[in-house]
Amino acid sequence: MSEIANVFTLDGQRIAFEPGQSILTAALAAGAYIPHLCAHPDFPPHGSCKLCTVAVNGRNGSACTVTAAPGQDVRSKTPELNEIRRVLLQMLFVEGNHFCPGCEKSGQCKLQALAYDVAMLSPHFVQFFPHREVDASHPDFFLDFNRCIMCELCVRASRDMDGKNVFALAGRGRGSHIVVNSPSGKLGDTDFAVTDKAAQVCPVGAILRKEIGFVTPIGARLYDHAPISQVDLAAEEK
Repeated sequence: MSEIANVFTLDGQRIAFEPGQSILTAALAAGAYIPHLCAHPDFPPHGSCKLCTVAVNGRNGSACTVTAAPGQDVRSKTPELNEIRRVLLQMLFVEGNHFCPGCEKSGQCKLQALAYDVAMLSPHFVQFFPHREVDASHPDFFLDFNRCIMCELCVRASRDMDGKNVFALAGRGRGSHIVVNSPSGKLGDTDFAVTDKAAQVCPVGAILRKEIGFVTPIGARLYDHAPISQVDLAAEEK
């Protein structure tokens, strides 16, 4: 009796996987792109943003948390799933204050790049315009809460890799927000450092290094000449 091959299909493409791999990890390793935002190869799957939602044997699930299994029929590039992704991105944009033309992260921002990738042409929903602070107390970083999408990458990086617990998520529902673990609540009163993993993982413009915002000019940035699907897959191959 022959063993069942560790292969599933993604939009008709056969994807080989290693036991224990998620659908997302296996797909990216095979050169097949599934949109994602909160997933990061250095951390366990989180499943918070839901942009990697796929249909697995007809049922929707997060590709970053669903374990690959032989014979799965996975669909990602469908009009229905892309519409779900557009709505999720529209909600992320209106929930915060994302002004891409004036943002230092423009062209390097995964939120912006994904919006282009799924043809999000308008915010659709009423803009919240929340009042949020900008913390410039740290000598090397700005912390702009206006752009935070609560992916918790900085929280996980600071806790699991830096061993510092600089960031945490507080509140519930619409009141959820990132907080800084210091008596003053200011980043400048922590031991946050340039070498921290948490300083490098923010996919948007919430954690910004000072004095280097436009060292790479707009027009020569990561996503300026190629869609995020091509850029991310090229990075996987390196």
